[in-house]
Amino acid sequence: MAKTALKAMKEIAEFILKSSHLINTGDIDGALHLLMETYRMGKKVVICGAGRSGLVGKAFAMRLMHLGFSVYVLGETITPSVNKNDLLVAISGSGSTELIVAAARMAKRTGAKVLAFTSYRDSPLGEIADHVVFVPGRTKVSVERDYFARQILGLHEPLAPLGTLFENTTMALLDGLITELMKKLGKNEKDLKKRHANIELP
Repeated sequence: MAKTALKAMKEIAEFILKSSHLINTGDIDGALHLLMETYRMGKKVVICGAGRSGLVGKAFAMRLMHLGFSVYVLGETITPSVNKNDLLVAISGSGSTELIVAAARMAKRTGAKVLAFTSYRDSPLGEIADHVVFVPGRTKVSVERDYFARQILGLHEPLAPLGTLFENTTMALLDGLITELMKKLGKNEKDLKKRHANIELP
């Protein structure tokens, strides 16, 4: 019972650690360049993702706000229009989520740039994006017909369901990007705390 939860937790942590060796440093540098360029130009960062990927995006948006970025989450009532040289950060494991791909296309039409986090560079989202950060992850459930092939190859269904591995790995990576942005902007934890919410709901 509890052992399964801890085993899954260990599996997720090990996957993130392995992924840290697979994620291209050039991908990270490109993402940092786009984010810093947007910040210096005083332009907006708009983040989009569906489902749990959207929640990961919201967590990233919160930290960008703490750093002083003008940042919004697509779908919120206060999100303004996307304009030229704004940056759309799109998170989609499959890179083919219709809502996210459509948002990326519309952003490009306005002259905004698109930064994508996905497991598939050659996906519709990857083809639209100005820059792609490849994030390893299991984004789809293995179909039953693959069962025997997986057994022969010694592959096993991970404990973490659906897109969990992609979402958690992306979350860890984005938190890592925040640390790098803090360094580049010369900000520390005290600076971030000044922008942290000081009115909380009971």
